[in-house]
Order: sequence, then C-alpha cells, then structure tokens
Amino acid sequence: MPATPVIPPVPVPASPLPPEVYTFGTADASRADTLGPAQLGFKAWNLLRMAELGLPVPPGLVLGTAWCQAAAAARTPAVWREALARLEQASGLRFGDARQPLLVSVRSGAPVSMPGMMQTLLDIGLCETTLPGFLRQTGHPRLVWDAYRRLVATYGETVARLDGELFEAELRTLAGHRDERDLDFSELRTLTRRYLALYREHAGQPFPQDPQVQLAGAIEAVFASWQSPQAQAYRAMHGIDATVGTAVTVQQMVFGNAGGVSGAGVGFTRDPTSGEPVPWVDFLLHAQGEDVVSGRRRAHGHQGLAERAPAVWQQLLAATRRVEAALGDMQDFEFTVQDGRLYLLQTRTGKRSARAAVRIALDLVEEGVLSAAQAAARLGPVDAAACGWTRIVAAMPGATNAAAEPLARAASAQAGVASGEIALDEARVRERRAAGVPVLLLRRDAETRDLAALELAGGLLTSRGARTAHAAVVARQLGKVCLVGCEALQIDEATRTVCLGERSFREGEVLTLDGNDGAVYAGDVRTETVTDADLLARWRRLGAARTAAGIGPSA
Repeated sequence: MPATPVIPPVPVPASPLPPEVYTFGTADASRADTLGPAQLGFKAWNLLRMAELGLPVPPGLVLGTAWCQAAAAARTPAVWREALARLEQASGLRFGDARQPLLVSVRSGAPVSMPGMMQTLLDIGLCETTLPGFLRQTGHPRLVWDAYRRLVATYGETVARLDGELFEAELRTLAGHRDERDLDFSELRTLTRRYLALYREHAGQPFPQDPQVQLAGAIEAVFASWQSPQAQAYRAMHGIDATVGTAVTVQQMVFGNAGGVSGAGVGFTRDPTSGEPVPWVDFLLHAQGEDVVSGRRRAHGHQGLAERAPAVWQQLLAATRRVEAALGDMQDFEFTVQDGRLYLLQTRTGKRSARAAVRIALDLVEEGVLSAAQAAARLGPVDAAACGWTRIVAAMPGATNAAAEPLARAASAQAGVASGEIALDEARVRERRAAGVPVLLLRRDAETRDLAALELAGGLLTSRGARTAHAAVVARQLGKVCLVGCEALQIDEATRTVCLGERSFREGEVLTLDGNDGAVYAGDVRTETVTDADLLARWRRLGAARTAAGIGPSA
C-alpha cells in the first residue's frame, strides 16, 4: 500500500478539551493513571493503557460516560471539535478533506463488559467528496468501494433504523453463492449504488454526504444503543446499574480489507473453555472486524495469519502477552492487519467457563502475575463441579446411538453437552420452557439479539458465525453449550424444519450438542460429570498453603 503523503499539521487550539472528552495516541493524550473505567469506559481505558505500553493502537478521542446522561441536544459537534483536531494532527489526515480524508470508527464502551450489546459504525467520513481522495491514498479501488458499501449498509441499519435484511438480500442477489470477499471493485461499486438507492427509498432521504453529519449521527446512535432492548435485557440479567452509562470512542480507521496481507481477528490469550495457556484466535483475511464478531460470517483459526504472515503472528503473540501481564488477567482482544502491519483495537478481561477460571487463576499465580491471595479473592470458594466438565456416556434407551453417529460438526465456542427440542425463535423457546421442556436454539447467525432466548435455551447451534462472535461470548458467559459455523445446517423457517446433512428434522424433535468435540447428534443422550482431579488438587494445595501462612481458610 503506498505511503500516505505528509500534509501540514492541523493547528490545535491551546484551550483545554471540554470536560469528559479525552484522547489517546495523540501528542497530548490523556493519562490512564489519572482516569478510570468509570469515566472512559473499559474499551477506551484499555486502549489508553495499551498506547502507554507503546503498542500499535490507532489514535482516537473519547466522549466520556458523563455524556451518556446528557441531553442529546447538548452533544453537538462543538463538544468534540478540538479533540477531533488533535486526532487529525496525530494521523496526518483531515476529517472530511477531499484530498487526505480521515475515516473513523465509532464504538461504544461501558465501564462494565457488555459484549455486542451496543452499536459500532465503521468508515465514517467516506462520501462522494472524500471517495476520490481515499482512492488516491490507498491505490486500492476494491477497498474503497467495499468500505463505502459497508458504511451505507451499517449506517442505514444503525442510524436510519432500516432492516438490515434489505442490504443482505441485495448482496445475495448480486453475489449469488460467492463469498462477498470474492467480489471485484466494479461489482462492489454497483452494490454500493444499489445500497444508496435502497437507503433513499426506505429512509425517505438520501444517505448523508456530509462527514460531520455522519459523525454526529453515529455518535448519537451509539449513545442511544445504551437503552436498546438487548442492552437493557443484558443489564437486567447481570444486575448492571443503568446509570453508569457508556462512553463513545472515535478512532482512526485501519483496514483489514486492504488486500495483500490484510485481515481482522478476535482472540483470547488463553483457551476460554479449558483455560489452557494457548492463544484462541479467529481470523479472516480481507475482512473488517465486524465480519468476525457480528455472527453473520464464518471465520477460521489463526492458521491463515500464522502461515501468510508469521512475523505479524509472532508480533501479535508478544503484544498480547504484554497486555495480559500488565492487566493481570486473560484477555479478549481485537486486532486488524493492514497490508502486513498490526494494529490492536481492543482488549478486555475475557469471559470464560468456570473450569477455565480456576486453571487461569492458578497458572497466573505460578507465572508470578497474581498472588495467591488475589487468585483466591478472584475465584472465591471452588468445588469439584467447577473443576470438571460434562461428557456423553451413551445414547438414551429408544434413541439413536448419538455418541457414535454425529450428524454434523461445527466450531465449539463453549464445552459441555446439551440436549433438547429444536426451537427456531424466541417465542418457541419461551413456549416450550414454560412447559418444562429443555430446548436448543437453532439460528442461521450467532447474533446478540437472541440474548433473551439464549438465556432460556440449553444451547445454541448456528450455521454461520465464529467462536469469538459476540453472541458466542455471551453464551460462554451464561454457561450455554454453543456450536457455530455448522455448514451442514440449513434452516427453513417457513416450514419450521431444519436439515443437518441428509437428515431432516421438524421443530420440536430432539438433538444433542456436544461442545467438547463440536458434534451434533440426533436424539437424547446420557451424560456424566468428570472432575479434573489435578486441577482440583492444585486449588486445594493453594488453599492449604494460604491457611498455613495464616492468610485464610482453605477452600
């Protein structure tokens, strides 16, 4: 990718930023030691901390959580104008400039972890005026038109409140059975023009071509998503105070769809299901981060990145190890590779199974990251159940031999075994659970809008999505067996039937999901709980050592 020409720096006003507006990765960035998640939200606070560690973080600005409770009329462009000027100076680009345009992402970030519950918008600032300059910057017409069509679709769905299926259907019409990453720039240009027409038709007005209008609309949409039904349901489920609010992070865009060695990924520094100290990463070449976490695309393990760009893979491992050591816990991180260059976009404490929580805490003690007292405080009392897992023994009498004949396989996002009736939507899940019947939720995509149904179901099976999709992260947090990206699964909502390979099932028939090896079986099964004796012994030894030292009782 051609180097970005140097342009004169944008003058930055000498006056201080308005209260509750912060910057990171800039010459006069805010300092993490004077702030906290309550002001910045965890996303921006951790970005600031990574930037202070010298890690590759694109610069950005943050509208703090205090702005979430402010009236929308108070959140005008004047609030972030000076911070945006400092972001322009740090990037060497200008927002809305026809020659050297700055494009930004707009993301939510609360003081508590709420994965996938609120909105994200990418490529803000791209329009008919800035598009030629972006093309000159990158020399990559496919990237330009891919970014533009993504912006129109996500802005339409998030800000204009259009049905996302409008754009998905148009994509399917043009692409047929091809992956969207196989479309060339001329097809993406055609698709963008169709998206613009759809936007005008269904929104009743043209897509906004003023970057400042786009940015203001995106910021308002992200703040508004704090009160979305799914966010409210998540807060109620986890006892989160609605008054804490969310911050909004505006950050320079980097592009995983830039061609060459480019892509986007999401990962954990350790296996979140078992706690094993190995990286657990989903990566997509020629993609943006939302492709992985949205639950609408299948992703792959890290092998594609490790094989295509081994130096970048090693750089990622080293960077995430530093973050884990600095923050003192297993991390869930997002990253982008643009033309062979690594950027870190997010890190947060990773959701994990109970068994993984024990293993990770004990390993961190042995590695010198945590003290024994810190590990004990983090875990609380631990019994044998937390140090074990459920596995299939044999098929139930009268059912098929589920343990011997898998119907299909998928990527496992949460270990364990779950059996239940097939349910295709929330209404069916609620109906059958009210009757006391265990159910499994089967969906095409792993999306967080299914949160209420997932809370009631015993497990989730999807035909698309990645292990690190937001919905899969939530399923793991809820302890639900979760299999994603099952290519053999086809769902016909009109006839309320599903196909798994060559077998067809009606809604209400029973399946079993084995999250231990990613298998799907017909019928019910018998299970047993197996305790990890070594893990339990390690925990008890730690408790005994603390007792001997007079620190506290053994668990």
